[in-house]
Amino acid sequence: MTIASTRPGTNGAVVFILITVFLDMVGFGIIIPVLPALIGQVGHVSLGEAAVIGGWMAAGYSLAQFLSGPLLGNLSDRYGRRPLLLLAIAGLGVDFLLHALAPNLFWLFLGRLLAGFCGASWVIANAFIADITAPEDRGRAFGLLGAAFGLGFVIGPAVGGLLGEFGPRVPFYVAAVVSGLNLIYGLFVLPETLAPENRRRFDWRRANPFGAFRVFRSYSGVLPLCAVMAMFFFFSSVYPAIWPFWGKANFGWSEAMVGLTLAMFGVVMAVFQGLLTGPAVKLWGEYRVAVLGLLCAAIAATGYGLVGSLTLVMVLMLVHGPEGFVHPMLTAILSSRVPENAQGELQGGISAITNLAMLAGTVFFAQIFGWFMHPEAAFQSPDVAYFVAGAGLALTLLVMVWVTRKEQA
Repeated sequence: MTIASTRPGTNGAVVFILITVFLDMVGFGIIIPVLPALIGQVGHVSLGEAAVIGGWMAAGYSLAQFLSGPLLGNLSDRYGRRPLLLLAIAGLGVDFLLHALAPNLFWLFLGRLLAGFCGASWVIANAFIADITAPEDRGRAFGLLGAAFGLGFVIGPAVGGLLGEFGPRVPFYVAAVVSGLNLIYGLFVLPETLAPENRRRFDWRRANPFGAFRVFRSYSGVLPLCAVMAMFFFFSSVYPAIWPFWGKANFGWSEAMVGLTLAMFGVVMAVFQGLLTGPAVKLWGEYRVAVLGLLCAAIAATGYGLVGSLTLVMVLMLVHGPEGFVHPMLTAILSSRVPENAQGELQGGISAITNLAMLAGTVFFAQIFGWFMHPEAAFQSPDVAYFVAGAGLALTLLVMVWVTRKEQA
């Protein structure tokens, strides 16, 4: 899919959607390089303790997205995409200022909750794309959104790492300004894409995350794939949970180096999602591309636990790249299994599932890292969490093959 293949008159809005998703990921990534220093500065704790606190903060972010994703998705099915998306963007700018001014850990946690709520704007962005693309084009379309995520993960950590050298709060002031400019831009270019005849009545039972799980039962083949999605996000959450802490403990990385490695990771993901998703789907189909991504994900997670130098980390990132196929492929497959007037609900439900998985996963892997870095631990190592994640992603691959065996026969 190219922008020109979307519904006429929506090209500028698609650009805005991609920018919005990009900025959401910037907001998520900008905190990662400075998180150890910021938590240590505000909370006066050790690296191992900061990792555990960081895990709980990431869990708060995921909890907010878990609760808000279905709500925003269903509200957008009732009132349209435009007002909900602009509201989320405005809230994200406020959140950046809250992080910049936080005097203690409580305000950092509050900021992560607000960031999670506003970061659920990707639910509406996905529904927007589903509104204006044909079902057969959605795999590539969601790949473009994934590329925007990846590019945001280049800029966010890079900005956070470089500006973090001037202080851990500086990146947030910059991000607040950028978010405000994006809001102004959206007020002028973003149209409404959900036609009145495709809107449906708002129902609280469908708008809460657990209600979304119940609704999914009526769509054939959705729940098993949602289980695969949940497992994937649970085990891949090892990266936001421990990456900067692991880098400092294993290699003595500075904030700038953490940002550089995450930027390199983002470049790899953006290339795979933005440039290779379409050709890969055309060549192998969505199912096989998702399987390839899961296989590479399992190999990469295990590999990070074995590498001993920055050079090997960079090489392993190339192996890691196809993991970027997994989310857009599963999203595209799921999107084809629900009616057009439930795309917002579907994206909200996917958000609930993935963020609940990330909530549990970030806490789980942060606790593993903290436990094996504790001075009294019988065996000290910063790598154990990656071995656990690698085994879990291999299991996810097996479950994916098993739940789709009849369709692929």
